[in-house]
Amino acid sequence: MWRDLAPVGRSATSGGYFRQPWASAETELRSWFAEECAARGFTVETDGIGNQVAWWSPESASGPGVLTGSHLDSVLDGGAYDGPLGVASALAAIDVLRDRGFAPDRPVGIGVFVEEEGSRFGRACLGSRLVTGATTWAEARELRDRDGVFLGDAVADAGLDPSAGLLSLERVGTFVELHVEQGRDLVDRDLAVGLASEIWPHGRWRFDFAGQANHAGTTRMEDRHDPMLTYAMTALAASKQARLAGQRATFGRISVEPNGTNAVPSLVTAWLDARASSDDALASLVGEIGRQAGDRAGRDGTALTVTAESVSGSVAFDPELAARLALLGDWPIIPTQAGHDAGILSDAGIPTAMVFVRNPTGISHSPDEHADTADCLAGVEALADVLAELAGP
Repeated sequence: MWRDLAPVGRSATSGGYFRQPWASAETELRSWFAEECAARGFTVETDGIGNQVAWWSPESASGPGVLTGSHLDSVLDGGAYDGPLGVASALAAIDVLRDRGFAPDRPVGIGVFVEEEGSRFGRACLGSRLVTGATTWAEARELRDRDGVFLGDAVADAGLDPSAGLLSLERVGTFVELHVEQGRDLVDRDLAVGLASEIWPHGRWRFDFAGQANHAGTTRMEDRHDPMLTYAMTALAASKQARLAGQRATFGRISVEPNGTNAVPSLVTAWLDARASSDDALASLVGEIGRQAGDRAGRDGTALTVTAESVSGSVAFDPELAARLALLGDWPIIPTQAGHDAGILSDAGIPTAMVFVRNPTGISHSPDEHADTADCLAGVEALADVLAELAGP
């Protein structure tokens, strides 16, 4: 399966992946998933926006099911493992259970949620948010990508029909997501597998710095209203405040108008990704960054507008479930600073757990993202044990 996935959406230049939702690579991946499920005798249900689910439900199975899976989209120039590892491992874990002769008492499903990364339309975990009702279709369809394409049009262009409805989670009693670890906790512990305790609260805020366009050569420095200077100070302030508080703050995307080499900009738009250990700490961090940015804007003669675009509160996974599963392999229970569909389903009231697979460098959202084959196979065995525990007698 990994060999089949490897070339899809991969850049020949960087080696990274461009698997944007409702575009050609992601469509090919959805077809790949359907083919893998068909080869195992599963029927795939695809909803009106591209979310998919397939169930292993032999005659012995009844009642609320155990859903596993992840996502297949990527960030821009992303890694191979973030998302697809959870989908391929879910398929492989069911293969392992079948080889063991395991007959589930409850159905076991594999789900794939669209636009988990939020890299195209700016709303992380959008597929699972829509399925759980955390976001409405009326709101989502008006989102635009960088080229100005409405999400509703992108979905239709991909051959999907939102009026066909969304996946139902009524059949789901428990959700388990396997994911490559996006950090070094397991590396430091010298362990291949761990479980999640919580997801830090996090979000994305758009900072619009407005100034006055002018000539780069003839305009004296003291006569400028340069929004780039306000942004530059804000980026440095964000880094300093996050370091002092032990939190996370990143400006990873900016847009400049008119974007000319010999012109003072009229507008700089920058997106802040901020994460913290608690909801209060996140609010404090973003508030302080905004305050310092506003103070600098006053000195630069520029104007600042801050807009929250996507904010997720803290998620504490079911502690009893995590403790129960940890006993299966003496696995550690660790926090994560990355957002996941598992967090959205947990917030919707579904008992949820996560299985992490060691990432030897800790690098993620990058072509350098990696997991060793031996660790991936350990993750498959761990997921099989978890599914057997949850779907067994």
